[in-house]
Amino acid sequence: MKIGVLALQGAFDEHIKMLEGLGISSAEIRLPDQLADLDGLIIPGGESTAIAKLAVAYDFIDPLKNFAASKALWGTCAGMIFMAKEVKGEGVDQPVLGLMDIVVARNAFGRQVDSFEIDLNVADLPGGEKTPFPAVFIRAPKLISVGSDARVLASLPDGTPVAACQNKWLATAFHPELSRDNRFHRFFAEMARSQG
Repeated sequence: MKIGVLALQGAFDEHIKMLEGLGISSAEIRLPDQLADLDGLIIPGGESTAIAKLAVAYDFIDPLKNFAASKALWGTCAGMIFMAKEVKGEGVDQPVLGLMDIVVARNAFGRQVDSFEIDLNVADLPGGEKTPFPAVFIRAPKLISVGSDARVLASLPDGTPVAACQNKWLATAFHPELSRDNRFHRFFAEMARSQG
């Protein structure tokens, strides 16, 4: 199995290190033809407008949509914005893949100084019933709504959803690659492996 990390902009290095720590073959993806031999792809956090503009410049939009039609895709933070069907807030004119049945608000938790870490109960993760996941939020987007085709995986104590999945797609408002907990990466690897 091989999982790629879109390396146009953002925190792709940390995802590569997390995958390598799990013994999973990984690759930095910078051109559309590099998608061919992957079982899954992570779109990392970073600046969503920059990622979107670079994706257009490198003709990634259609290849990513075609890839996602049969393969696992995971967007973290900015990556979640890029995967959403609808984006609200500043920069709503940015290109998106429009894949997941979610509505996202950009930078909804505030600026960099408003970053925070919180333990989340995520029942779908190994040991998730007993051991919370340490989620790191940095200029994070918010899931305003999750449609009937998608399922909420984790929410803040006030009920705000911050992680969702839909078939073989995963979206997290936070940065699992910045914690020492590899369970979200294991969860995504299983999604990629189970697609046959």
